[in-house]
Amino acid sequence: MRIFVTGATGFIGSKIVKELIGAGHEVVGLARSDSSAASLIAVGAMAHRGSLEDLDSLRSGASSADGVIHVAFDHDNFITNFAACCETDRNAIEAMGSALAGTNKPLVITLGTTGIKLGDVLTEDDSASESLTGGPRAASEALALSLTSKGVRVSVVRPAPIVYGDGEKYGLVTMLIEIARRKGFSAYVGDGSNRWPAVNRLDAAHLYRLALEQAPAGSIFHAVANEGVPMREISEAIGRRLNLPVKSISPDEAVNHFGPLGQLVAADIPASNALTKERLGWHPAYLGLIEDIDRS
Repeated sequence: MRIFVTGATGFIGSKIVKELIGAGHEVVGLARSDSSAASLIAVGAMAHRGSLEDLDSLRSGASSADGVIHVAFDHDNFITNFAACCETDRNAIEAMGSALAGTNKPLVITLGTTGIKLGDVLTEDDSASESLTGGPRAASEALALSLTSKGVRVSVVRPAPIVYGDGEKYGLVTMLIEIARRKGFSAYVGDGSNRWPAVNRLDAAHLYRLALEQAPAGSIFHAVANEGVPMREISEAIGRRLNLPVKSISPDEAVNHFGPLGQLVAADIPASNALTKERLGWHPAYLGLIEDIDRS
């Protein structure tokens, strides 16, 4: 199959590209720059110049493909202008979906597990659109799933808030590492029992391929290796990594310490992968988060 991938040179997307090529697929990656195009060509993919804002480029990329995996998102601005980033995402999904309408070709989109459900385990059957905490990102999922009625084989992959790998990058935990380095200690809120799911990016890439190849229209899958790692354990691993003390701080101190991440760091956001394992036969196989932090 010829697969069009957005976010193809990103932290997860670059591994998805290699996963697809390794399985015998032909990959065309969206490239915003000459350097991105060169990196795609270097690993055996083709480059399609464009961006998330260039809807014509997205339509043409999707229309010439046998399937689409949409991973790109404006992570550079999501903290300061989240609503606008979500609107760009919806426009991109609508553009690529219109190009695939009536073909029954697969379109795999991305929506994180974070913020859909608080304090209880999120399952694949929980709709982001029905949750008061889902926020504007939930509209992307609703829009994508509505495309099933237009003859697009849509599925949704919800990655954990912590996507890690290679002992260097950990999604939101990367920000926590930098904060600990600046503040001189690694912190957690309260007793640190609140949980954050995590996934190795190689396991996530494998799930995206399985969804592309096998998922029925309207499916939702969770790219999480377990229901959640206690925040205290994450903080302690950061402390070991940086050789810094580990401290508990109060909820009132969290916003001052963590900045825009203050409320999120204290949130309990577990997510299940049971239905994903059952429906796709996906089983995480790579190093766990704490082990990955500790190895470097």
